[in-house]
Order: sequence, then C-alpha cells, then structure tokens
Amino acid sequence: MQTSKTVISGTGLWTPEHSISNEELVLSYNAYAEHYNAEHADQIAAGDLEAKPLSSAEFIVKASGIKSRYVYVKDGILDPARMTPKIPLRQENELSDQAEMSIAAARQAMAAANKTAGDIDAVIVSCAYTQRYYPAIAIEVQHALGIKGFAFDMLVACSAATFALQRASEMVNAGTARAVLVINPELTSPQNNFRDRDSHFIFGDVATATIVESEATCTAEHGYEILAMRAETIFSNNIRSNIGYMLNANDDNPFREYNFFHQEGRKVFKEVCPMAAEHIVGTLGKAGLDVTQVKRWWLHQANINMNQLIARKLLGRDPAPEEAPIVLDRYANTASAGSLIAFNLHHEDLASGDYGLICSFGAGYSIGSLAVRKR
Repeated sequence: MQTSKTVISGTGLWTPEHSISNEELVLSYNAYAEHYNAEHADQIAAGDLEAKPLSSAEFIVKASGIKSRYVYVKDGILDPARMTPKIPLRQENELSDQAEMSIAAARQAMAAANKTAGDIDAVIVSCAYTQRYYPAIAIEVQHALGIKGFAFDMLVACSAATFALQRASEMVNAGTARAVLVINPELTSPQNNFRDRDSHFIFGDVATATIVESEATCTAEHGYEILAMRAETIFSNNIRSNIGYMLNANDDNPFREYNFFHQEGRKVFKEVCPMAAEHIVGTLGKAGLDVTQVKRWWLHQANINMNQLIARKLLGRDPAPEEAPIVLDRYANTASAGSLIAFNLHHEDLASGDYGLICSFGAGYSIGSLAVRKR
C-alpha cells in the first residue's frame, strides 16, 4: 500500500450529441456489403474474393452487448459509399477536435474537484489515438485552460487512462505536481472499419477527465484514495492498428483494411480474460484486500461477455448490475475511457470506506488497474 496518499478528486464526462443505433449501422453496412458482393460477383464465384457477410442488430448484441454508440460526427458514417465520418479539416490556428473534446470533460472534472487552472501543475492527454504527432494535444489543452507547468500525450491503446492515472499519482507523490489533470479524448470513429462485419459496430467516441491530487489538498465532495496501482504489458499482435506516418514512405494505401483497427477476437477473449483476472487479484493483494471487500468494479467496457467472464473468475458468480456497472450498451467500446465512464456515472452512491477497483485492458496487450477507497 502507498505510504503517501493520493486521491481521485474529480471526474468529467463529455458525451457527443450524435448517436447511432445498431439498426442504423446494420442498414448502412448491409447496403455496402450487398453492393460489394454484386460488384465482385464473378471474382467471388471464382473463389478469388470472399463475399462480405451481412450483419444484424441481434448479432451485434450477442457478440458484444453493444446496442448503440455516440459519435463525434455522424455525417458520412452511414453513407454506404463513404463509411467513415466526414469531419471538416480545421486550420492550424483553430482549436483541434480532440482539444475541444478534452476541454469539455476537463472543465467538469475541475469543477467536481473544486480546482482552478492555478491549482493544476500538469496535464496528461492519454488515449488510443491522437489526431496529430505534435504539438501535443495536452499542451494545446493546457494553453486553452490557462494551466501553467507542463503537459504531454500518452498512447497506450485501451489501457491509456489507467496508465496515465498511475503516472499522475506518482507525480503527486514525487512532488513534481500538486494536482494532475488526466484526459482521455477517445476519437475512435475515424479508425473504425465500418466496412468490416466483425468490427463495424465496436467503437464509440467520448472524452473523460480525472483530477489526481494529494489527500491533503482534496476538498471534493467525492474523493477516492488510491491504495494500490499496477500496470502490465505483454506483446501481442492480436489487436492492431497500423495507421502512421510511414504510410507515405511505404507507398501504402491508408484506407486498406490492414491499416484500420483489426483483431483476432477469439484469441483476445481467450488470452486476456484470465490475464485481467489475475492482474486484478494482484492489485487487490498489493492493497491488502481480497475480492469480497470490493463494493464496485469499474471494468473496461469493450465486450460484455469479457466483463461477465472476468467477474465470474473473480467472484465465483455473476455480479449484480450495481457491482460491475455496464455502460458499453449505449457507449460501445470507447477504448481507454470505458472504465472511467463507468466510474463517472456510478461512484457517488458509495459510502465512506467503500472499496472499488478501476481496470482497463487491451492492445499491447496492456492491463492497468487501481484499487481505491472512498474518503
């Protein structure tokens, strides 16, 4: 257990105004697939190409538990001739898309933590993708909010949020920052392959923000002492996204399926679930806790079947809905932000002294978790 106490003192959640239901998504995808199959009928008949399988809302719910998703821009996604969001290009003197998302969530977190820009010394923007390489989105956000000190971006796929919270806690413990603002602007829809039956439904857009500070400075109504933290990475190719600045040098097409998000879903399920359960038990042990003491599990929100299996491995039974809240049914997989959406929406009802655990896992493989206690 940590000797000096750091706390999560405020959270923020920005939800896009646009939502897409499974039914809308399936209608668009199936129109695309039918057109593709008709256009390539001869090659498919000859065995040179595989036909695009059709999707259904029922298939999506059974495979993932997802019923809808929020998107930053809806225009273009449901057009069978485009199948990607149509986001207007912003000029260099305009606020970037991810900075705009970040600021909306950050202001909520700062209000919840009773913090002003003058109270914060560092900003971390940590997510699966950033829309440019530099200047860092975090530095742009820092400037827009009027925060002094320093800022940087982190990319750790679906574990980006928990990894950043751990770095924030370490900085506060080390005295390099009084309070750290961690933001997860997950703009995933541009990298989602809406032309692939097995992944067209997976991702949604969102932004979450969290304040980490010393317990001594915390004046928030709802504060959570960080008792223990763990991060773990094990290399795997089973989840990949290959988009990057080398495409031009590779003479590659950025729009071919190889460069979009893709995964070996069955392998991921089989390998990650036991790893995540073992990791969580280790974090609880580090905090001097066992699973029976945990009141709330804020788990990664990628797939309901994964969450249920992990919970059963931990508890020996199915969790009650209030024990391990699910938000992926309406938010979908929001990469690193999922567990923090669950935390944001399902933490205020806990009593002082209640224990909880935040965990995320994903590409890398990467797993991060924090055991917390409500003040």
